[in-house]
Amino acid sequence: MTKPSPRWHLDEMVCRVGGSHVYLWRAVVDEGEELDILVQRRRDADAAKKFLARLLRGRPIEPERITTDGLRSYAAALKDLERSHLHLSGGLRENSRVENSHLPIRQRERRMQGFKSPASAQRFLATHAAVHNTFNTQRHLVSRPTLRRFRAEAHAAWAAATA
Repeated sequence: MTKPSPRWHLDEMVCRVGGSHVYLWRAVVDEGEELDILVQRRRDADAAKKFLARLLRGRPIEPERITTDGLRSYAAALKDLERSHLHLSGGLRENSRVENSHLPIRQRERRMQGFKSPASAQRFLATHAAVHNTFNTQRHLVSRPTLRRFRAEAHAAWAAATA
């Protein structure tokens, strides 16, 4: 498969877990592949720093640009991590890639009738993201034979993982 894009989109969303509000922090590349997902109870600069440090650790590609919404916690966290030069606080429609990818999470949340604990939400959503990344191919960007090859590789990887 191809390497992930160096342009990242970050966002957080509110979920109800076990009757209380938690924040689901997500990172997505331009092509729609999920980089990481983290469930936290806070939405401040320390929480953003924890998420960004976890996100930057062990990545084969350094980001060229990190697009976020207007939350000031991202700017503070990137400043602490000495990566403020990469930050682009998205205006209208700049961060729509990650905003639109919240929709499947809301659907999963409804099907499961809500998450019971933050740990179970973290496990389920991280596993679901890995499965999505394995089978998600950008059909409009590749030729039909290449798409068939990507799908065959994805099914082979799935068969090896579940065997």
